[in-house]
Amino acid sequence: MRVGSFVLAARFPGQGEGEALHRAVRSAEVAEEAGLDTVWLAEHHFVPYGTCPSAVTLAALLLGRTRRLRVGTAVSVLPTTHPVTLGEQAALLHLTSGGRFTLGVGRGGPWVDLEVFGAGLRAYEEGFPESLDLLVRWLREPSVAADGERYRFREVPVVPRPSEALTDTEGPEVVVACTSPTSVRLAAERGLPMLLGMHVGDEEKAEMIALWRQHARAGGRPAEEIHTAAHVSAGVCQIADRRTDAAETLLKTMPGWLRQGLDAHVTVDGRARRMRDPLAYTELLCGLHPVGSPRLCADRLAATSERTGISRFALLVEGSGDLAATEENVRRLGAEVLPQLR
Repeated sequence: MRVGSFVLAARFPGQGEGEALHRAVRSAEVAEEAGLDTVWLAEHHFVPYGTCPSAVTLAALLLGRTRRLRVGTAVSVLPTTHPVTLGEQAALLHLTSGGRFTLGVGRGGPWVDLEVFGAGLRAYEEGFPESLDLLVRWLREPSVAADGERYRFREVPVVPRPSEALTDTEGPEVVVACTSPTSVRLAAERGLPMLLGMHVGDEEKAEMIALWRQHARAGGRPAEEIHTAAHVSAGVCQIADRRTDAAETLLKTMPGWLRQGLDAHVTVDGRARRMRDPLAYTELLCGLHPVGSPRLCADRLAATSERTGISRFALLVEGSGDLAATEENVRRLGAEVLPQLR
């Protein structure tokens, strides 16, 4: 089992972007000190829900500041960037970090980002498969041409080629954020592991993994690949001596952050959207994930792994909104929870 932190660089009410980003960077540095496996970096535009607009850029900084820690994006939003651009960046980080980089990608949402970056709504609604296939080809092949609906160009060499310098791997790992049966099938047919969101519990995650395996077998993926696929479960982690204290910490801070962060999302086409109730959502997260004593947190992670087969976790550790409390939370995760899982 591999446990990592999930970093949103969330801006809580009353905070500035610099404070949020400093907490994000510091929490990742402490994650390496504490013995965590990976830090996963989120990407958002124009909202205080998360203040990192480029997960690959922040990943580059953290790969340079660490020596052992894996760094992954969770996720880089594919419809708003060119797949070749993202592929080149991923190859660069893969090679210069000694293979410590994981590229997580997702479809994002129907937000105003699509207008600002010139992608258009079709890139979100229809273009994700084409973009994903082009990205994966760029990371696996020596040269690439494209003749699709959105991308068309003559054959060009892949430089730097990520598969040449590290002979034990084909290139950086690619993980796909999945929230629907359609995205599960998309990932499965390509043999790509899934990143499953913090808003769903063990039963639904187990169902999604079973569906992934079904589509992967139907698509002719190798049995060994299906068996060893290392899916990632996103969640929340807050550690205290008593469960009530851990939950109280999150219930005091997260609803305010969720309210201002989620409410700031603007749809590109004016479509109506329904925002979760921030308090109810926080209560749901406290009930689903490792929030409580170290023993309870270890038991919940072990139970999720047993019920779902998931071997990797990306845990939001900054739910207190406070730098010192976040650092303590990460250290306790490493010192008091991980040893119980190993």
